[in-house]
Amino acid sequence: MLKQLIAVISMSLQTLPQRLGASSVIVIGIAGVVAVLVSVLAMGAGFKHTLADSGRADRVIILRGGSDAELSSSVTRTDIATISNAPGLAKDADGKALLSNELVTVVNVPKFDTGTDANVTMRGVGLKLTEVRPELKIVSGRMFRPAVRELIAGIGAAKQFRGLTVGSVLRLRSVDWTVTGIFSSNGDVHESELMADVDTVGSSIERTGYSSAVGLLSSATAFTAFKDSLTSDPTLTVDVQREQEYYAKQSEGLTKTINIVGTTVAVIMAIGAMFGALNTMYSAVAARGLEIATLRAIGFGAFPVLLGVMIESLLLSLLGGAIGASLAWLFFNGHTVSTLGAAFAQVVFQLTVTRSLLITGIVWACIIGLLGGFFPALRAARLPVAEALRAG
Repeated sequence: MLKQLIAVISMSLQTLPQRLGASSVIVIGIAGVVAVLVSVLAMGAGFKHTLADSGRADRVIILRGGSDAELSSSVTRTDIATISNAPGLAKDADGKALLSNELVTVVNVPKFDTGTDANVTMRGVGLKLTEVRPELKIVSGRMFRPAVRELIAGIGAAKQFRGLTVGSVLRLRSVDWTVTGIFSSNGDVHESELMADVDTVGSSIERTGYSSAVGLLSSATAFTAFKDSLTSDPTLTVDVQREQEYYAKQSEGLTKTINIVGTTVAVIMAIGAMFGALNTMYSAVAARGLEIATLRAIGFGAFPVLLGVMIESLLLSLLGGAIGASLAWLFFNGHTVSTLGAAFAQVVFQLTVTRSLLITGIVWACIIGLLGGFFPALRAARLPVAEALRAG
């Protein structure tokens, strides 16, 4: 049987150039499905990767109890004082807690591509910013000064939004701000933000409290003791989370939506590609009717013929899948885009075509090829020998 199968496959491949036009329908159709699927899912992977990188195991974020995001949270100055004395926080050389009291708001900044205003996060930060977030580095210009309307822009925001060059002046909420620097932050979500002195931001929006407090622990293992000391304090109503866990939750909703949309679009396209494969393989079987009948007449079994046709369909699908996956990686991997995050502010991130997404695309191609080739292969295997020889 193995020799018969090899012979059938060999004949199929030898006659493939004669059916090049019809076979290309399968290849192109499946390449399109895989390219769309992988590129859309790469958006979800990139968004999730950006938010997942926005944290350390030894860094915590404290919100008001019951709040699920910084924009809806409110932490008072008294709360900050209590939090700064909690056990487990790392200290600086002067013995002061490494804690950044932060205030998050949303401002309108025009996008480069459309010129229309987009929501951008503006984060007021405390004086301990660079100690709490040591990964934050100024790559151009300088840090803002306290009590002055100056800000620094994330490198991602500077690429997507207008007016964020060093020295430019932005009018945000009827107040002029000078951009003094551009910063990087290991590719995390903060590269989509603008940062300025927290009290200056507060005065510009007439708010005296804060959205959150971000603290650096003495070690990752100090989290439980730190959390317990705050949640058991009757004077506080706060929610304490590891920073990694907080941003992972923020990414869940949009990532799930992107994946659902991407999969739905791919399924619709896959159905079309599968019908294209069906038609092509039926035509191939009809064109090779005499050849198949001759093989059957000289003793070839139905099973090798069935497998031979299915393997041809599978090989064409694999070729289409490989082309589609390659195109998705070539044109979309590392491509910078922005979209609304959970806080209704733009998050700048890069599409990430991972190895698992490429494998997923190839698997989809194989499934389409197998489904598209099965019924034509079954027809070829069941084709009456005498009838096919007469027709030939």
